[in-house]
Amino acid sequence: MCGIAGILDTRGLRDIDRDLLGRMNQSQFHRGPDEGGHHFEPGLGLAHRRLSIIDLSAGQQPMFNQDQSVAVVFNGEIYNFPALRKELESKGYVFKSHCDTEVIVHGWSAWGEACVDKFRGMFAFAVWDKKQRSLFLARDRLGIKPLFYSLLPDGQFIFGSELKVLKCHPDLPTKMNPQAVEDYFALGYIPEPKTIYQGVYKLDAGHTLTIAQGKSELRSKEYWDIPFTPIAYSSEAEVEEELIQRLREAVDIRMVAEVPLGAFLSGGVDSSAVVAMMAGLQPEPVNTCSIGFDVKGFDESVYAQEVAEQFNTRHHVNIVDPNDFDLIDQLAGLYDEPFADSSALPTYRVCQLAKQRVTVALSGDGGDEHFAGYRRYRWHMNEEKMRGLVPDSIRQPLFGLAGKLYPKLGWAPRVLRAKSTFQSMARDPIEGYFHNFSTLIDEQRDELFSESFKKELQGYKASEVFHHYAAKAPTDDPLSVVQYIDMKTYLTGDILTKVDRASMANSLEVRVPLLDHKFVEWVSGLPSHIKLKGQEGKAIFKSSLEPHLSNNILYRDKMGFAVPLAQWFRGPLKEKLRSGLLDGGLSETGMFNNKSLEKLFNQHQSGQRDNSASLWTLLMFNESLKKL
Repeated sequence: MCGIAGILDTRGLRDIDRDLLGRMNQSQFHRGPDEGGHHFEPGLGLAHRRLSIIDLSAGQQPMFNQDQSVAVVFNGEIYNFPALRKELESKGYVFKSHCDTEVIVHGWSAWGEACVDKFRGMFAFAVWDKKQRSLFLARDRLGIKPLFYSLLPDGQFIFGSELKVLKCHPDLPTKMNPQAVEDYFALGYIPEPKTIYQGVYKLDAGHTLTIAQGKSELRSKEYWDIPFTPIAYSSEAEVEEELIQRLREAVDIRMVAEVPLGAFLSGGVDSSAVVAMMAGLQPEPVNTCSIGFDVKGFDESVYAQEVAEQFNTRHHVNIVDPNDFDLIDQLAGLYDEPFADSSALPTYRVCQLAKQRVTVALSGDGGDEHFAGYRRYRWHMNEEKMRGLVPDSIRQPLFGLAGKLYPKLGWAPRVLRAKSTFQSMARDPIEGYFHNFSTLIDEQRDELFSESFKKELQGYKASEVFHHYAAKAPTDDPLSVVQYIDMKTYLTGDILTKVDRASMANSLEVRVPLLDHKFVEWVSGLPSHIKLKGQEGKAIFKSSLEPHLSNNILYRDKMGFAVPLAQWFRGPLKEKLRSGLLDGGLSETGMFNNKSLEKLFNQHQSGQRDNSASLWTLLMFNESLKKL
């Protein structure tokens, strides 16, 4: 795994500031502490940091073709590179190394922009074609690897693996994007292609970007999308058998490394499935790592231990203190922009633990999104059934009134918290799903933001992100549509961002077999009724795993990677929260209604409501502001 960076002068052949590019590259040293490289020519500078995984003695970057007319900087892994190498050698291309990067170099020469269709893996790369005087950027299909870019006012195009790389450039526009702020407070992260800054972007997953010297136009193109093309099958038993075959193959191709390799093991279905496959693919015990919490209701380590014993893994557990919040001040520096997923804390810790023993770790990320494992999918489909029973002309005013009148019982069991359900039922399916998903719902954000900030938004609502993808979804199945939205937003913007930054901060490569694009394509074609059976999410995935894992692992309630925020904010983090929100923090930005900030804080302290998710989102926004 690596970090990439570059500067292209689109207006001519001005010399690139070598010291500046050096600083940009050095800012991502953690992504590749083994080696650094750079290349300069008139109007272009490319830089790279390397974490050596394959062909340790060669593979330095930037890498060139034989006549030096093509140069590549690459972050990621191309898992099918041996087959592609053979295909390219048959066309006459000569290889000087045994690493996957060289497949990109010659793949560009052989196939041009279509080379991305050939690559199976996770990647973000830039190809400089000297003859065409063009720069071609690409990001993998699911957005596992990040890529940021900006076209500066003076015509310089800059890119890098993290936003901090671009922030090194003195001319980077740093005006805050109001729409990104609205998105953040609704979702807890800033979805692609936005960043916190206007004029600075993330390249969308499954997209390429081309820019040429002498032209200021950026040409973006989508080269892949989740197909949701129905597949034919004769029985669920046939599906179960093929699912395991495909999962095993996706795991197998991710076990190639010349450095120690292992897996995260939370004790949940997804990570346990990956470990089960790994155990059957190698003779020696699998290295597994997990985090435990000394807080009832948050600790899954007993389940991880059960799986570890079943497969005789070399298992390592780190029990985290329930007050392990020392990382809070570091998180803003890791993520470079507001990011409010509190599980970033334990994710960092498990990456830290894994790095002590391995350089590459496989994870189970992605299973919940494309096998419908989240509880919110059940809630959504239940609400969809209710919507189908009540005409819109009756449903919207009836449930709208009920939503206004019913008290908010945030402290009560979900069955009694009908207010949110009533509010959702008064909306259309996409607005309802967005409402259930939001960290702060529309009414809360309207109360939270100051009048001056709301004017800056000019009527923009974060739900437009969901509507955009709902309109683009290649399916009209209600469950598949919201899965598609999640895979375009939450999976890329939250889950994969969290894992990339936490792992690379520890110089650890994480591979995600459940997000193998061929596996995702196949799973997307399965009917939704075998993914979500009644109230059982991941139904077909779990039944296929019954020969490999116990029912205690497969059918227990999902816990997630949670941390005890509510207790923290009423205890050891109370004063930090107060100062961040009220005493010289967010209250002085002019962006917020200070009475609303006080209300959220006081309600939580009194025990009237659990506002921990909203308060964490505000706290992390304040921490991020200090570094913007």
